[in-house]
Amino acid sequence: MSRVTVLGEALVDLAPAGDERLFRAVPGGSPANVAVGLGRLGVPSSLVTGLGADAFGRLVARHARDAGVSVVVQPSPFTGMAVVTLDDAGVPSYDFALSWEPAEEPLPDGTVALHTGSLAAALGDGPARVEAVMAAARPVATVSFDPNMRPALMGDRPRELARVARQVALSDVVKASEEDIAWLHPGADPLEVAREWRALGPALVVVTHGAGGATLLGEEEVHRPAPPVEVVDTVGAGDAFSAAFLAGLRDADLLGPDRRDALARVPADVLETAVRAASLTCTRPGADPPTRAELDAFAAV
Repeated sequence: MSRVTVLGEALVDLAPAGDERLFRAVPGGSPANVAVGLGRLGVPSSLVTGLGADAFGRLVARHARDAGVSVVVQPSPFTGMAVVTLDDAGVPSYDFALSWEPAEEPLPDGTVALHTGSLAAALGDGPARVEAVMAAARPVATVSFDPNMRPALMGDRPRELARVARQVALSDVVKASEEDIAWLHPGADPLEVAREWRALGPALVVVTHGAGGATLLGEEEVHRPAPPVEVVDTVGAGDAFSAAFLAGLRDADLLGPDRRDALARVPADVLETAVRAASLTCTRPGADPPTRAELDAFAAV
């Protein structure tokens, strides 16, 4: 069984519920959203994460398992939380309470790809531990990385630039948003930064442009626009993109260390499907990635 393993934080988003005094608890966390997205697309997937022995931890674990995800729990004092605020365009900002740092442990059997990034790869001792897992995974798996920058929690920019560069260099696939790149490299052309990242070693670097779609930099550079949709919010759109992109690489038999040379020649329809997955997620509230049937139906419209 070819499995995609996701290493990173799972938490509960406390999202507005129509009144500034009321919030609803919604399972979230960028890596967890990617794992759920993979599961809904029918990809065997594992989520290695930290959860507390509390009600929120049980909620997050049940949500992932309902999508068919195998959850590997590393004990944490409490399950992480993020208070979500939406602006007028539905773009979220977050205030976090976290207590977990990843531990190094072997990848689940059958892993052909490791996806990681976000806060687990940025905070505390997480960078060193995640980088050790990434390095250990390279002989047996494709390594995928999403920096998913959270400026309010980041350290000084030079330190973050060095960290992200190390993690990019350990990766085969890198996906980043224009916003991620703009924080790391103010005023720079995001595609030029992506070219510099690709020179560090990845076969593929993908830049997402929100409503502008996404650009893939591999053996060739390919852009695909986003289909027009009525946006409810953009929560989880980037994670849905990552899940669909990894699922597309798996469908194209491009995952695994023996496929590294072929990875740079990924078919453009893999990018197009990932853009559609992100757009579809924007049409409904919260991080709610599509199933394969929903994605197929959306493509047929």
